[in-house]
Amino acid sequence: ALRSAVAAAMRLGAVLSALRPALPLLLGLSLGCSLSLLRASWSHGAAEERCVAPGPPAPPARGAPPEAAEGRPGPGHEDFRPRIVPYYRDSNKPYKKVLRTRYIQTELGFHERLFVAVLTSKATLNTLAVAVNKTVAHHFPRLLYFTGLRSAKVPHGMVLVAHGDERPIWLMYETMNYIHQHFGSDYDWFYIMQDDTYAQAEQVKALVTHLSINQDVYLGRAEEFIGGDEQARYCHGGFGYLLSRSLLLKLYPHLDSCRNEILSVRPDEWLGRCIIDFLGITCVSQLQGQHYHTYELAKNTEPEKEEEEEFQAALAVHPVSDMTLMYRLHKQFSRIQLDRVYQEIQDLQMQIRNLTALTPAGEAGVTWPVGINAPFLPKSRFEVISWDYFTEQHLFSCPDGSPKCELSGASKADVSEIIESALEQLNRLYQPLLRFSKRQLLNGYRRFDPTRGMEYTLDLLLEAATQKGHSHVLAKRVSLVRPLSKVEIIPMPYVTEATRVQLVLPLTVQDLNFVANFLDMFAMNTLDTHDNALLTLLFIYHPYDAQRVGQVDVFAGVKAMIGELEKRYAEVKIPWISVKTEVPSQVKLMDIVSKKHPVDTLFFLASVWTEINMEFLNRCRMNTISNWQVFFPVHFQEFNPALVYRGEQTASSNTDFLRDGHFDRHSFAEACFYNSDYMSARTKLAADILDRDEVLESMEVFDVFLHYSGLHLFRAVEPGLVQKYTLRSCNPRLSEELYHRCVLSNLEGLASRSHLAMALFEQEQANST
Repeated sequence: ALRSAVAAAMRLGAVLSALRPALPLLLGLSLGCSLSLLRASWSHGAAEERCVAPGPPAPPARGAPPEAAEGRPGPGHEDFRPRIVPYYRDSNKPYKKVLRTRYIQTELGFHERLFVAVLTSKATLNTLAVAVNKTVAHHFPRLLYFTGLRSAKVPHGMVLVAHGDERPIWLMYETMNYIHQHFGSDYDWFYIMQDDTYAQAEQVKALVTHLSINQDVYLGRAEEFIGGDEQARYCHGGFGYLLSRSLLLKLYPHLDSCRNEILSVRPDEWLGRCIIDFLGITCVSQLQGQHYHTYELAKNTEPEKEEEEEFQAALAVHPVSDMTLMYRLHKQFSRIQLDRVYQEIQDLQMQIRNLTALTPAGEAGVTWPVGINAPFLPKSRFEVISWDYFTEQHLFSCPDGSPKCELSGASKADVSEIIESALEQLNRLYQPLLRFSKRQLLNGYRRFDPTRGMEYTLDLLLEAATQKGHSHVLAKRVSLVRPLSKVEIIPMPYVTEATRVQLVLPLTVQDLNFVANFLDMFAMNTLDTHDNALLTLLFIYHPYDAQRVGQVDVFAGVKAMIGELEKRYAEVKIPWISVKTEVPSQVKLMDIVSKKHPVDTLFFLASVWTEINMEFLNRCRMNTISNWQVFFPVHFQEFNPALVYRGEQTASSNTDFLRDGHFDRHSFAEACFYNSDYMSARTKLAADILDRDEVLESMEVFDVFLHYSGLHLFRAVEPGLVQKYTLRSCNPRLSEELYHRCVLSNLEGLASRSHLAMALFEQEQANST
């Protein structure tokens, strides 16, 4: 027995010794399993697990919102809860690139705020409707005029929709149909008014910003039906009325029934009866704490003498009998609004002064003017904003770099306005004790501070007159600030990234060393990525080289490179055009290319030193709008590496890294524009120069659009458009201005001032030794 016990103990020791390396793993697994079981018992102990039999979903609890059922939003909440649409890719179908919208607003289905419809007629189209267009139309984001005329002549600057029937009820019916079909899914609010109504645009826009968009709103001046139900009200059309998008969507299916079943003489009563009968919604004059204030004008009313509170608070005024009265009302309400703004500014300034006294800085922390940002504080001498000196006749900081030029145009008007404003403020402060009049502007200084606006310092020679008639001449220094006003968003037509870009590359003999790098970048960033871009080359032959093209073609190497690219990318064709000229005028070259492409072609006029990438091509598409805007990017020019690095390791050529260079504002070689816009401007240029082709040698495409088109010229720095350093050859046969630009571009592209100073210092050190 003892022998068997010893044998068992030895076997147990052998097993333990074999399992000893695995003991930590076993202990860890057992401890983890124990903790997981313990945690599961805690989590399931708080609530019982229910088993639900398959079947229809249970109804929501009493008082729960409709969206509680099935976890989906109710019909009235589609504007508040996002709906995520999952993306499923079918593996059996070939992959197709998904083009997404450029703006989040478009992709999420956001709506514009307010649409305005003005009802007009044959008798008032050229009078009252024009007055409405000149007074308040530019304050609304979208405004259309509706009339029953068939072939009405549209006044300038107005968008007119003619229905072809002058019956009032038919005009209202067609107008509501048109608004629903064309704008029902784009706007949240619809404001209907007549052309004999003056509406305060800013007050109407402020009203809709305080109303909830998910309710059925029929808001205006509530009127009783003649002989009808006392509880039912319709909105008087003369004072305008507001409809919500949800109400318009519900009303649209019943418009045909309303046209056939409801008889009325007035269109506003007809619409009100339609809304009441089919939707059960009556007109209200106040909603959600917002009041729709109106004012009814009496005959022979003088707006300048109206001081009633009801008049000043009115959103809409009716009836307006003629154009003159409309303009007088606009002037009076503009004055009232301006007085309110000035009073609000004074109240805010007083609050700022009171609160600043409680801050650690005390009253010394109050900036001047109160409420305007403090002046910009430079962190180095390179950030100092310089002052421009001027007098009443001359400016000593000229755009062309000359030391002195005549003060004219907008600059002259700016100086005159500033002097008048300074005198007005001085007289406001010192009257009736003193009265100032200007003798002379001794010195004037101005600078633009991007944090606050335009700053002025004036040394004025003034004559001060007292109440007793005594006068004295004195010099006084005043400081003024023209602060930056409210930023205005200019409405732009919508464009997409799917537009094809046609690259145009002019090449001369001097550019042959850079063609290979350009084609490599083009193939890598556009052909490999399947970007929607094409390339056309312009071979510019000198007359001597053109005569010898049969024996020696200077562009034979480039044509061989193009052949290799076409073999590598079978679906790509790169055409070229041969041109013989001694003066490669940019306009003449563009004339040749323009005739060989459709009118809707988007051109990108490139240079051989440019590195093409998809990021810039997308901005070229977005910033160029047909019949609206052309884009002239300011490329980033690298400095001369021999001067910047002086034998050290050069920077990486990857565009993700910062490079040593500058934005070349003297170059206008790159441009994005549509062929139709160029052809229109070129036609006007041809009529102006009358077959004097030598004038084209002194012009660039930028000059054509600047002087002969009414388009927006968008010129901005473009970090995605990078050029390697090269010393460009400036053609002396071009105009003096173009040659001067080329020379300045070469000089400023050498290196920065610090790099040039270091190079001169090292050169002097080497010469001294």
